Amino acid sequence: MGEKEELMRETEKWLKRIKSRLKDVKALNEKGKEFLRNIEAYVSDSEYFFERGDLVRAFECVVWAWAWLEIGLDIGVLSAENR
Repeated sequence: MGEKEELMRETEKWLKRIKSRLKDVKALNEKGKEFLRNIEAYVSDSEYFFERGDLVRAFECVVWAWAWLEIGLDIGVLSAENR
């Protein structure tokens, strides 16, 4: 498998996982709502770049989405049932 195909596969995998994970995530306050908006924006940006073949930016965006999610959970502005 070439680098391009691997990057496509990884981006698709992590996009699918974060979309599924977000179904169980809730904002605990206004800051949590802000975190969720940012996460959703990064997911949307990732899909946008992916559709246009900009795989590096697509992967970067999905990584940022995961970072916001993990930080939100760690600092207690987000909660998740299956943590």
